[in-house]
Amino acid sequence: MGLTIAQKIIKAHLVEGNMVVGEDVAIKIDQTLTQDATGTMAYLEFETMGIDRVRTERSVAYIDHNTLQSGFENADDHRYIQSVCKKHGIYFSRPGNGICHQVHLERFGIPGKTLIGSDSHTPTGGGIGMLAFGAGGLDVAVAMGGGAYHITMPKMYKVNLTGRLNPFVTAKDVSLEILRILSVKGGVGAIIEWGGEGVSTLSVPERATITNMGTELGATTSIFPSDEITREFLIAQGRGEDYVELSSDIDAVYDRIIDIDLSTLEPMIACPHSPDNVVKVSELRGVKVDQVCVGSCTNSSLLDMLKVSALLRGKKIDDSVSMSVSPGSKQVFTMLADMGALSDIISAGARVLECACGPCIGMGFSPSSAGVSLRTFNRNFEGRSGTRDGQVYLVSPETAVAAALTGYITDPRLLGDMPEIEMPETFKVNDNAILEPASIEDAKDLEVVRGPNIKPFPETYPLLDEIEATLTLKVGDNITTDHIMPAGAKILPYRSNIPHLSQFCFTVCDTTFPLRAKEAGKSIIVGGSNYGQGSSREHAALVPLYLGVKAVVAKSFARIHVANLINAGILPLTFKNESDYDKLTQGSVLVLENVHSGIKSGEVTMLDKSTGERILLKCDFTDRQIGMLLEGGLLKYTASLR
Repeated sequence: MGLTIAQKIIKAHLVEGNMVVGEDVAIKIDQTLTQDATGTMAYLEFETMGIDRVRTERSVAYIDHNTLQSGFENADDHRYIQSVCKKHGIYFSRPGNGICHQVHLERFGIPGKTLIGSDSHTPTGGGIGMLAFGAGGLDVAVAMGGGAYHITMPKMYKVNLTGRLNPFVTAKDVSLEILRILSVKGGVGAIIEWGGEGVSTLSVPERATITNMGTELGATTSIFPSDEITREFLIAQGRGEDYVELSSDIDAVYDRIIDIDLSTLEPMIACPHSPDNVVKVSELRGVKVDQVCVGSCTNSSLLDMLKVSALLRGKKIDDSVSMSVSPGSKQVFTMLADMGALSDIISAGARVLECACGPCIGMGFSPSSAGVSLRTFNRNFEGRSGTRDGQVYLVSPETAVAAALTGYITDPRLLGDMPEIEMPETFKVNDNAILEPASIEDAKDLEVVRGPNIKPFPETYPLLDEIEATLTLKVGDNITTDHIMPAGAKILPYRSNIPHLSQFCFTVCDTTFPLRAKEAGKSIIVGGSNYGQGSSREHAALVPLYLGVKAVVAKSFARIHVANLINAGILPLTFKNESDYDKLTQGSVLVLENVHSGIKSGEVTMLDKSTGERILLKCDFTDRQIGMLLEGGLLKYTASLR
């Protein structure tokens, strides 16, 4: 039986386990990346491990999230990360150099290599044929120390592409179409491989847009073949020597095959407040728009920006619309300027922001009260924009421009003929904003700089055999990490300060939760389906840990978040009968009985002391995960092995 692309890469990197769906496999990691919102904590964890030098082929720290320096906190974190990188062998991408996924694709991504990053959209690297995973900071720290990355061996899905995209229909529309088909839960437990004759019509930036948004499907990761299109992209970046051809075997077996004819697609739009709330743009014609944002790791490539420039050339955005454009990297920004395209964007009335995540994570440019904002981003969760009642839609750059010009949601095909876009044969390479680490000898004398906002990793504790705690919060389906631990300009600067951060935990759902959790001392949280979807931010586990959360009981969990809970020593359990969710009331006292034997047998009993009823919960932990929970999380488990 033949192998898929992902199976070939896993086989070549397999350290432990068997490649059987549902079993634990450990994979050697070639590269890591971090960004500053999660990076400070990841490097604090790495330092705790006591390893002098990273043991990966390449580790890169990017400053792209917390670039709004309205106080000392972000600047201090950046100095800390830069000094850690210099000392421990990590490359440092300075603020303004670009968004981690865009820059990594341009400068470091290599087909066939493995990559994990402390950002859920790390699968962007699949657009170049990498096996790239989003992970928690602890997992990245372990990988930097030479440890393997553990995952449950996924199923294999294939999306078979035929035909060619019509004008004004884009890779973003492909992403939204697969979200319409599968939903935000449809990719859970699977790696999605994109194949078929239609693949050859998509450039690497277009492929990267699609793999980027595979994260919204809940997929383990997504990947494209490495082919002639990949080779041309690497040559244009001056990295032709990194090219490796990769394709699946002709007799590879997939658990599911989905067929999409690119020529039949129309411009699509995701309505508030979920990426899978997808309809055709033509169905929403006439909705008034207040704001338009182009950029993010999904749609900030040179190709995207040149399309925006061409459509804005000689025109003016509507008086009622505020528009921002964020190039994805310094390379993109520089080439826009050199090609004269930047002036078209500025002349049309758009505001050009720095090469960073910016509005995508609520870091500036929030919409007005109840404002309708069309964004080329990957998430439109409630409140993520920084405006609690903002109405955020996800669209392609072409649809974004159509709205900016008309003031309404408009099918971009009504703009006339799509201008011809000519991509340069070579890209302008200038890596002077990527700082190399010190040599091993020089690093010995370097000091790590720590500001007052940097606090220690929260204390973890061994798992008790009986846990009695208050049900301090009961929430519904599709709770995101933005619900658990919000982002935004007011909160992100405290990502290295868990005590301060704790006052914002779950406040999107219940403003009283942080105080009630502290008063309770020990807590259990109950959730619905797909609990913890969205960002890989481990703060959504570390902050509840600090607040005394001992267990989370849900109908089902998102992959990265359940791993982060275990890493933090918090017990994740699911209902054996989902209807039991309805029996539980916030404020009840719950008792988890015979926990130690239960996590090994796969079944734990929970007593509701308020009603006297016992509820059966299930779990399916690997021996390693059981060891981590019993020790009190990944750091203590790793220390126990020495």
